[in-house]
Amino acid sequence: MDDHESAERIANVFADFQSYFNKEQDLREEIRSSVRDLEQTAREIHAILQQVHQRDGSKNVANICKSTDPYFETARKQFQELSSKVAENQYYRFHDHWKFALQKLSFLSALVTYLRTEKLVTREETAGMMGVKLKQEEGFHMDLDDYLIGLLQMASELSRLAVNSVTAGDFNRPMRIANFVAELDAGFRLLNLKNDALRKRFDGLKYDLKKVEEVVYDLSIRGLKPDEGT
Repeated sequence: MDDHESAERIANVFADFQSYFNKEQDLREEIRSSVRDLEQTAREIHAILQQVHQRDGSKNVANICKSTDPYFETARKQFQELSSKVAENQYYRFHDHWKFALQKLSFLSALVTYLRTEKLVTREETAGMMGVKLKQEEGFHMDLDDYLIGLLQMASELSRLAVNSVTAGDFNRPMRIANFVAELDAGFRLLNLKNDALRKRFDGLKYDLKKVEEVVYDLSIRGLKPDEGT
């Protein structure tokens, strides 16, 4: 093989590499575009739910939550579109692109469920609200860590709601929130968390719980704490 043939062969090899990189970049941009749509939907849901913090929010919780239903339907369609762009064995290769959007929507699912039922959303319910799977072998799915981070974000939002409920004259809600966050904290303490991001987020839960407990204590010393069962 002469020098010309060798150089041409090498050029062809690297041309193939460049073609691969171009396709990879195009795919990443398609994924980013879908994720941007998901992020926008999440922002719209979050904006609607912020209404519960307003003075008359406690009276309108059911209507506020109902207003989010069309947006969750949009999110399910967007996740379906996103999943169509990701090959079955490529999920974790691109996971960082949509991880935070998925966690945000997990949080919003948990918050809506709590506001509607004052119960903890299950993984199955969360996945159903977003239109994703639970297991890797089933396709585009939600990792356990992403679900748990969503719960921790919800606890932070509820601690804020406890404060704003007092301002709105709703003295019962902070009591219920305090019990719920305490139970959530107890549940997380049963876990041996290995994920650094999840562990750091869990560290913040004790501050959320303390904030809610301080609200309850303040109501108590002011003589505004409702009797048990009222």
